[in-house]
Amino acid sequence: MLYGHDKVNILMQPSQITYLKNVSDDLGINLYLKRDDITALGTGGNKLRKLEYLVKDALDKGATMLLTTGGTQTNHGRLTAASAAHFGLKSAIVAVDEYPGEISANLILDGIMNCNVYLVHNDGTRTKQEVAEESFAKITKEWENKGEKVYFICTGGSNNIGMLGYYDCALELDKQLKEMNLEDPRVITTVGSMGTYMGLFAGQKNENLDFRLTGIAIEPFPDGIEKTAIEYYNSCKEEFGMKFEAKESDFDLSCDYHRGAYNNPCKEVREAIYYLGSKEGIVMDPCYTGKTFAGILEMVEKGDISKGENVVMIHTGGIPGIYTKHHRIEFEKELRKYIHIM
Repeated sequence: MLYGHDKVNILMQPSQITYLKNVSDDLGINLYLKRDDITALGTGGNKLRKLEYLVKDALDKGATMLLTTGGTQTNHGRLTAASAAHFGLKSAIVAVDEYPGEISANLILDGIMNCNVYLVHNDGTRTKQEVAEESFAKITKEWENKGEKVYFICTGGSNNIGMLGYYDCALELDKQLKEMNLEDPRVITTVGSMGTYMGLFAGQKNENLDFRLTGIAIEPFPDGIEKTAIEYYNSCKEEFGMKFEAKESDFDLSCDYHRGAYNNPCKEVREAIYYLGSKEGIVMDPCYTGKTFAGILEMVEKGDISKGENVVMIHTGGIPGIYTKHHRIEFEKELRKYIHIM
């Protein structure tokens, strides 16, 4: 139990840490992956750690249905659907987004797990948030009229309760790193909705854990990433009574590698994915982990990661993203050369 909150058991804990020997030899660092992509439900991914706490809260409140939000191809939505199915709940996803012209990737997986996906058009007369909130209220009412008790989960599961999943992970990771006898390890994770990074940060600071933490943003933060981080942390601190007093300077966060937008096709990211796949047989996705790994490669090149440094990247999953139309088209163009029809 953390800060008065218990969890359900979804993960196969602890997730393993894999040494990337071939890449490490190439780069002159010691690079490891913490495999949060290899988890029990819905093809795996980091959101399951958050959902362990969120689903427990939902069950404690008597919920019969989980309602969440994100983009059309939300990984969090997929894993919410998987968690709901596992615990006998209904599920739905609301995306203020356009229909992509096909049912592929996460949309297929959502349907397999009996999850309703509502794609809501925004005509531009209102903000995306206004359209989303109206849609949440409408869909919640529809399901409540059918007798369901709806529990709402925000984008990415990145609220205060969801953050506890990666606070847990920080404790798990610290124990593993001590067992491995790694000197001055540096943990690097993707930053999107920020729940993964925030949980690791809160755990690291409040439990005095012996690793450094760097977050790599995969989308722009117009209001400032440190400002977003300190507001999120202070909200958690107030709710849970955490002791650490954070300043913006305590957050090691980089916005240098988001490539201009969220989930945009990017050649440098695909090249990083090809490099890792060809060297280690491990696959990353073009929206989250691929961008983060491409950022790590650039950090090594620039000297922001030192030779001989011990680096552990959190592999957060998201592999279905490869099969989304706008990414898949680019992969198909570049990988056609490997197909030989005889």
